[in-house]
Amino acid sequence: MKLLTKWIYFKLMGWKVSGIPDPGIKKCIFIVAPHTSWWDFLLGLLIRRIIDMEAHFVGKKELFKPPFGWFFKWMGGAPVDRGSKENKVEAIAALFQKNEIFRLGLSPEGTRKKTDRWRTGFYYIAEKAKVPIILVAFDYGKKIIKFSKPFITTGNLDSDLVEIQSFYKGVVGKFPDKF
Repeated sequence: MKLLTKWIYFKLMGWKVSGIPDPGIKKCIFIVAPHTSWWDFLLGLLIRRIIDMEAHFVGKKELFKPPFGWFFKWMGGAPVDRGSKENKVEAIAALFQKNEIFRLGLSPEGTRKKTDRWRTGFYYIAEKAKVPIILVAFDYGKKIIKFSKPFITTGNLDSDLVEIQSFYKGVVGKFPDKF
């Protein structure tokens, strides 16, 4: 299956990968940007198989109901109740404590639509869970998925965001007008 995945990603689709993260990192947050298309999920599945790292995602609880709920759980998904009063940062940070391996993929935009600013939940989750952030760029312009070295938050959100967002300079999403 891994050979087929590599053939699809590298040969059929013509994509590359840069900066594969250390598989010894058992807990981290992957922030993936730009997120402009459902194709990003497919690319995420392919690259996850290629780099051979278990990765997880959170989704609205409705995704985890029949008939496809079992599939999303099998793929590494964890349901989140977006309508409850529960603190999402606390709830998601708790997932890191409950699991020996938990690498969470999040989109800082929080949507596939164009936004004026990134959501900062990923940052506060990383701080609360005491895990590094690995930046992941899906660059459709260059057909490359690029990973950063682990980024440790400093507690200065504004300064850290400037550094984090600089990693994505020049990156082109599937639909550039949405990033």
